[in-house]
Amino acid sequence: MSLGERIARHFDDSARLKQQAGPILAGVIAQAVELMVEALSNDNKILVCGNGGSAADSQHFAAELIGRFERERLPLAAIALSTDTSILTAIGNDYSFESIFAKQVQGLGRSGDVLLALSTSGNSVNVLAAVEAAHEREMRVIALTGKGGGRMNELLGDADVHICVPHDRTARVQEVHLLALHCLCDGIDWMLLGEE
Repeated sequence: MSLGERIARHFDDSARLKQQAGPILAGVIAQAVELMVEALSNDNKILVCGNGGSAADSQHFAAELIGRFERERLPLAAIALSTDTSILTAIGNDYSFESIFAKQVQGLGRSGDVLLALSTSGNSVNVLAAVEAAHEREMRVIALTGKGGGRMNELLGDADVHICVPHDRTARVQEVHLLALHCLCDGIDWMLLGEE
């Protein structure tokens, strides 16, 4: 196989997964949109967390809500918990890396807020701790995972929403996560603003 063929295979694999996942995930993504719109309409906020590529996706999602996705609208309340290096390093140093998101949820989260928790494996210990902290604050959780959902499955309750990409390869899961995040943004705008 040539390098060009290998690259083309990545495109084919990604497109195939997205086509397969669409019918599986559309309903739960719609539930997540409704949950977020309910929170935002009640003057609540969305907290978002994840590690590595998921941290970047968290920041991307929060930026789309505070700024705009594809349509002009008022800013929507969203905070990516991966952005403040002073908070992250202080908590990591004084407590543990496991606590970096949970402490922020405890300090910023309120009943009625939503935590969007990203973990490709569903096993990120600091994201799981954030989910537990969110439940203690009477927040609902939207989990964005893959690989069967991992330990996240054990923590989510009936009021939560689990968007689990049906694949085991991290790169493919992350590619669908980005599409799911764009679907969330579009769905929120559609529910708040109506048709274009």
